[in-house]
Amino acid sequence: MVLHGVSDFDAACAQAGALRVEPLCLADALESTVLARAWERLEARADWPTQTRLFAVTLNDLIAAGPSRIMTVWAGGDLVALLPLCRDAGALARWRMIGARETYEPGDVLCNGTAAADALAGAIAHLPHPLLLDRISAGSPLIPALARAVRRRGRLVVRPAMACPHIALDEGWRDPESRFNAGRRSDFRRARRKAEGCGLLQCETLAPDADNFDALFDEAVAVEALGWKSEAGTAIATDPRQAAIFRAFFRAVAQRGDLRISFLRIDGRAIAMQMAVLWNGRYWLFKIGHDAAFNACSPGGLLMLHAIGWAAQARLHSFEFLGVAEPWIRKLWTQTEHDCVQLRTYPYNLRGAAAFAADAIVWSRQRLLRR
Repeated sequence: MVLHGVSDFDAACAQAGALRVEPLCLADALESTVLARAWERLEARADWPTQTRLFAVTLNDLIAAGPSRIMTVWAGGDLVALLPLCRDAGALARWRMIGARETYEPGDVLCNGTAAADALAGAIAHLPHPLLLDRISAGSPLIPALARAVRRRGRLVVRPAMACPHIALDEGWRDPESRFNAGRRSDFRRARRKAEGCGLLQCETLAPDADNFDALFDEAVAVEALGWKSEAGTAIATDPRQAAIFRAFFRAVAQRGDLRISFLRIDGRAIAMQMAVLWNGRYWLFKIGHDAAFNACSPGGLLMLHAIGWAAQARLHSFEFLGVAEPWIRKLWTQTEHDCVQLRTYPYNLRGAAAFAADAIVWSRQRLLRR
């Protein structure tokens, strides 16, 4: 029975009759060669780069020192589902996906078919701690599986979460400016003239390697620190822990040749940057930033235009903005989005009751503020 991630194996599971669920220590599991090979085969089913083994490996050493584990489901020697989890120390702490709080990016369970999702959900339903998955795909197989699994063991709450915008690329996006109306094209030309009035304008997309990664990463982080993110406290430079996480992850991606760092320069000085990962034939935009001193010439918009065109010319399938569908993205770039939801489980015990009471207070306060 060959399963290896890309075949739908529900019928085979029914024939096999049993799946084996193994909760493993995450740190030990990440050192397993067998699991590494099985995980990378299963990645054919992944929707997000945060579901890859590379993401978990590079973040694991930098995540809080609390408990962590990986829930795995096996059919014979084939890995058919997994979910890496961690939580803070403390009796009332909740399980969450590794990296979700640190990168604020969506993720999901990685599984091959309904039977695998059911087996994994059954194991989650037996966890004595609540589970919080901040943003997963709205069509995740884990949602119906958990609805079936927690029926008599706890409560499942699924609420809307911020969607992830994206552009499906085609030949027309090789000249991205042509995809916008006359008003927007005029805006781009005006911004470009202003930028060119400041000096020699240049856009570039680079593929860092082991030798130049740190210098390019530091240059990009320095550009981001000159923008509004520093005041908001969301720039990489303002958070040493985030800086360590992204440096480790991007360095590992660069070693595979899949990191792209783009700059917009005036007279050689970088005034806008993007850091993106090429994965699964898509351009995944993790970080953007620009020097606020050049706001008048919209350096972030000009670099976005360049990057979308670059991705289309590289014959990638889509340009994934990651983050959330903020108003400026919906207004200027795309209204096409991947719908996401937030998923919470509350086991029928004191931990579950305490977590549900705490969340109910927050939700009530939010409803009052919206009135």
